[in-house]
Amino acid sequence: MNRITLSRFLLDAERQGQLADATLRELILTVANTCVAIGDAVNRGALAGVLGEAGTGNVQGEDQKKLDVIANDMLLEANEWTGQLAAMASEEMDDPYPIPAAYPQGPYLLLFDPLDGSSNIDVNISVGTIFSVLRAPEGKTGIEVADFLQRGTTQAAAGYVLYGPQTMLVLTSGHGVNGFTLDHGTGQFVLTHPLMRVPETAKEFAINMSNQRHWEAPVQRYVGELLSGKTGPRGKDFNMRWVASMVAEVHRILCRGGVFMYPKDSRDPSRPGKLRLMYEANPMSFIIEQAGGAASNGHGRILDLQPEGLHQRVAVFLGAREEVDLVTALHAD
Repeated sequence: MNRITLSRFLLDAERQGQLADATLRELILTVANTCVAIGDAVNRGALAGVLGEAGTGNVQGEDQKKLDVIANDMLLEANEWTGQLAAMASEEMDDPYPIPAAYPQGPYLLLFDPLDGSSNIDVNISVGTIFSVLRAPEGKTGIEVADFLQRGTTQAAAGYVLYGPQTMLVLTSGHGVNGFTLDHGTGQFVLTHPLMRVPETAKEFAINMSNQRHWEAPVQRYVGELLSGKTGPRGKDFNMRWVASMVAEVHRILCRGGVFMYPKDSRDPSRPGKLRLMYEANPMSFIIEQAGGAASNGHGRILDLQPEGLHQRVAVFLGAREEVDLVTALHAD
């Protein structure tokens, strides 16, 4: 069998003009290889003493798991010396991470959530890594926060790695979405899910129902219609899923359809949502749109939002276009 490895796929994409340049190709390979190592740490878990709390908190005031910190450090150390990046930013760090002066600067910026769904680590449920690649300002040294605050439409590439029963990389550079499965025998990602598409018809939805009492009226109405099943206005039954890992939720939507929701709620009126625009919503929206789906904050396209801060939060509705358009229309009403 003629297997297409990630390295070969990216080289072919570069030759066909579907990948910007060799530097972006090497950057994606560096991130992918680092995620193999992160996945190994996740798999060893208690055997390596990496489970449990780190005893520290991130900029959002959330308690960090040991593996949050380990994965974050692994991505920084693997990418700081390659000459591919001008700076990095992470959900786990207050400020951008500049490339040390001892190393050459590159033309890209890397943003990442090193371990999405880390609350699941100690109970052995799927977690993942999310990343986004932006272009750095040409010829500029001393990258600042403002240089990261680019609309999601400007992403050069985005992807995630799911550490589940199989380790999978899902990637887009703006020319469709492709999935690669890690062959543990060779240590290489192999193309197994070419040109992934979000099924147009949805039968599932994912939302944290424990927050229902805090939702705004449009979300209450939309979910109520889904729950009413065949006897309700939608005329069919829906199943509900919730893993508390965005990577796992989005991967399920790519494979078998549905809609994922993390709406704004009334617990903190000043906060427009829970998920981070730069590290979660933008890269996942890019992937979903490239797979034929849609992504909205309830009022408009997520990728069109102008970021106002490195750790800005946003409401998220993504998945099958019909469902996302419907819940967005309910917000407009």
